[in-house]
Amino acid sequence: MPPADSALDADEIARARGLLVRRKRPQRMWPVLAAAAFLAVSALAFATAMILAPPLVSEHVAHQRGAN
Repeated sequence: MPPADSALDADEIARARGLLVRRKRPQRMWPVLAAAAFLAVSALAFATAMILAPPLVSEHVAHQRGAN
């Protein structure tokens, strides 16, 4: 069937197709930057805790005093 014999209005079909097209939103950067900042702060806090933690060497108190 040729397009001229259609009962649909070509201008309205074009308008409807235009309304159905999704508009592209710009990508947001703040979630990415917030995640990166959170991971950086977490890594620094973990490194600080590891440096400031006492060593894991343990000796029994009785061995230090010479008791058996």
